[in-house]
Amino acid sequence: MISQVRKVITVALLGAAALTACGTQEAPRSAPPPPSAPVSRPPTLAPGPAGLTPVFSHGPRTRDKVVALTFDADMTADQGPRAAAGERFDHPELIAALRTLKVPATVFMTGRWAEEYPVQARAIGREPLFEIANHSYSHHAFTADCHGLPTLPADRMRADVERAFAAFRTVGVPDAMPYFRFPGGCYDRQALRAVSATGLTAVQWDVVGGDAFATDADAVARQVLDGVRPGSVVVLHCTRSAAPTTERALRRIVPELRAEGYRFVKVSELIGAAGEQG
Repeated sequence: MISQVRKVITVALLGAAALTACGTQEAPRSAPPPPSAPVSRPPTLAPGPAGLTPVFSHGPRTRDKVVALTFDADMTADQGPRAAAGERFDHPELIAALRTLKVPATVFMTGRWAEEYPVQARAIGREPLFEIANHSYSHHAFTADCHGLPTLPADRMRADVERAFAAFRTVGVPDAMPYFRFPGGCYDRQALRAVSATGLTAVQWDVVGGDAFATDADAVARQVLDGVRPGSVVVLHCTRSAAPTTERALRRIVPELRAEGYRFVKVSELIGAAGEQG
């Protein structure tokens, strides 16, 4: 009797092993993957009246003493021969100074500049300290009579903005910010309507650095220091041939504003704060 029981148990065990080997038993269930973190989108402003592109000039005037330094990396579409002849539209010493001083900044870059200096554009675009925004492809004006710049026809304005984003992607900057600065800072209702379909926020400023073609770094620094208020957006330039004093002015501006209790932020932080205030 005992041997028969042992025989039955042995057969059962062999059968279970065979079923397992054939894969007929339910495999243990793996734990579900953790939920992916939501993708955060850069803050933008709601469209203006009649759906026009919204315009941002400064952040909230609160007790939080923050300021955004912005730098226009200008190069027009027809300046290639001048660059080939040795004129420098970049300013690597300025970018190095921002790194050394640990100052966040927003660089409004033209697509043509990115094409001329792809290694620099890629390095700026991939560094967490900085953010790249759109300054058009051609740096042609979006209105007439804008500081002597060639004027872009209205039916080409949107394409010029989109071409700049394409140039950024080509050189390795896939995540440029959804912000646009009009060349020369010139815009009107027609220009706001022309680029409204892009969904961008136009970014102006409330403090003019005055560094374009300036020769006195102290004068540039004083103009910035006298103009800054909480939430200010300062416009300067990242073009060595057209703004040779900017780096020297920066080395005075930064420590003096920090001594006054200011904290440097990127434009995206100011826009986010403005959106929170409604």
